[in-house]
Amino acid sequence: MCTFILKSYNPKEEIRNPHFFILNKGNNSGKPLISPCPNCFSIQFTYNQDKEQVFWLLFCLWQSNAFYPFLRGSVIPFVVMRDMKLCIIDNLNKAANNPGQFQKMVESFQAINKVENQLKQNLKAIGKAKRMLLFQFIQ
Repeated sequence: MCTFILKSYNPKEEIRNPHFFILNKGNNSGKPLISPCPNCFSIQFTYNQDKEQVFWLLFCLWQSNAFYPFLRGSVIPFVVMRDMKLCIIDNLNKAANNPGQFQKMVESFQAINKVENQLKQNLKAIGKAKRMLLFQFIQ
């Protein structure tokens, strides 16, 4: 079982252990982040392997809108630390009980994410091509 420390991000505090950040405000609450933002938690680990496992677990949960039931607030929704921690622990236990199925799920999410990013790049290229066609017509 991996151990972690979850706390509110403080830009004045230096983090030396393997870590990443979790967005805690807005509709994207629960999104794992590589770099910090003002409204996030920091999560620290002893081992890099634990960091990778929890990062991809949170990525899968975020993509599946698993944090929506935990959102509070009427104007700016947010997730409290207690709910985030309970959700992580609960899903880590599920992952530990079915490691093969968890690994397969993570690999599938990574493959789907790669395809999604490629499609986004293709859409940007198509938009650029449309603009170029219009500029050629205007000139």
